Amino acid sequence: MDATVAERGQITLPKAVRDALGLSKGTKLKVELDGGRIILRKDVGDALARLRGKFKLAEGFTSTDDVMRALRGRAPGDPYPPPEGE
Repeated sequence: MDATVAERGQITLPKAVRDALGLSKGTKLKVELDGGRIILRKDVGDALARLRGKFKLAEGFTSTDDVMRALRGRAPGDPYPPPEGE
């Protein structure tokens, strides 16, 4: 696939690329240089920011740590339990 740099330095990503990555108008991309290559990465922080506050905790839970403890037995930052048999 090819893209051409326009007069103002803009390029148009091919539709197949935009569709495959779920890119739409306003999607933020990270631009990195790697030697002679340009690397574009979807800014997942932007997507996470848009989701913030859209989901509610299940009834009976007051924090995500409570949910983690119920699902996994511990939450991030909890001390590890001693190994069994000790």
